[in-house]
Amino acid sequence: MGYQVEKTDEQWRAELSPEEYAVLRQAGTERAFTGEYNDTDTPGTYSCRACGHELFEAQTKFHSGCGWPSFYQPLTDTIEYIEDNSHGMKRVEVRCANCGSHLGHVFPDGYGTPTGDRYCINSLSLTLKPADQA
Repeated sequence: MGYQVEKTDEQWRAELSPEEYAVLRQAGTERAFTGEYNDTDTPGTYSCRACGHELFEAQTKFHSGCGWPSFYQPLTDTIEYIEDNSHGMKRVEVRCANCGSHLGHVFPDGYGTPTGDRYCINSLSLTLKPADQA
């Protein structure tokens, strides 16, 4: 698939930390309850750490207790959905639609959200721009 932002593997490795590269470009996962944004309630906008594309508004973030930042709805047309049958599970991977970087997974388990969805996203995949800096 063609993306707005396309870079070589060498360019991604040069621009991202080893931890960011492992998550964003190799579909890795940070350890639960260790991410920078797991417990953050700051108003603002979350963007893809790899390319800066806006993905989620903070008002759609909620505390699911799963160990990763959880959102119930992305901004329109910002997410790409990929079937993921790895690790003996059937899941839906979510990637940045602008650069193809791995963000996490979406689960239709509700948690009482308005959409019934839980986007479980790695903090290493995100950058928060607080509302007071807009």
